[in-house]
Amino acid sequence: MSAHRLAGTAWLRELKSDPAPATVLVCFPPGGGSVTAYRVLAQRFGQGTAVFGVQYPGRQDRIGDTPVPVLTELAERAATDLLAWPKDVPLAIFGHSMGATVAYEAARRVEAGGREVAHLFVSGRPAPEFEVTERIHEGPDEDLIAELERLSNDPASVRILRDEPGLAELVLPAVRTDYRAVETYRHQPGAPLRAPITALVSDADPTTTTEQAGHWREYTATGFDLATFSGGHFYLDLPENVPAVSDVITRALAAAVQGRSN
Repeated sequence: MSAHRLAGTAWLRELKSDPAPATVLVCFPPGGGSVTAYRVLAQRFGQGTAVFGVQYPGRQDRIGDTPVPVLTELAERAATDLLAWPKDVPLAIFGHSMGATVAYEAARRVEAGGREVAHLFVSGRPAPEFEVTERIHEGPDEDLIAELERLSNDPASVRILRDEPGLAELVLPAVRTDYRAVETYRHQPGAPLRAPITALVSDADPTTTTEQAGHWREYTATGFDLATFSGGHFYLDLPENVPAVSDVITRALAAAVQGRSN
């Protein structure tokens, strides 16, 4: 199989090419994030893995596109493009924070569309039955900025939004829309995924406990694994964690390849 057969779209952006990928990993960004959230991680993967990122509307080069406030619609749009890829391209899906839930809902739609998902990786997010009760998306910009500071590895990097109204005007609408998508999402029960799931979580994430991450095992009919790391909500952005995160994914992808060859 050749990488040029994997067509990028407005929703799917290539982060790492491969001339003959054994697996294509598609990464869903966290709320307020973009494909660049995975640029460093993507380069950690060796030969045999191509990496794409999902670009939500309303940010970066899609700043002029209307943000989507419904989480399942984000999943539907991305899944539509994934289902247009050749079926012989083995597909794995990764998502962090909001992106984990979008990734799960996209995986449901990909499987319903008759395509196999080799593995689903969900990071920094409780299992889908968890319902967010906060309504930060209905509050003032100050509340949004405070929440971003609370979750950031470097709160000082977020404070610029207080000092630069022009920047806040560009950034916060997409953030608010993403928080609305998360806070209004309600899981619709259905059959568990055929894909195995690996949940990744940090030991100091204020949004997700290890126990909550463990509940993802109920959403797969096959294998489940739980991987823990040091750090806060954005543990996977810490340089010391990137190699370990990529190793967890690489091992699972290798197992998927091995399973297909048996």
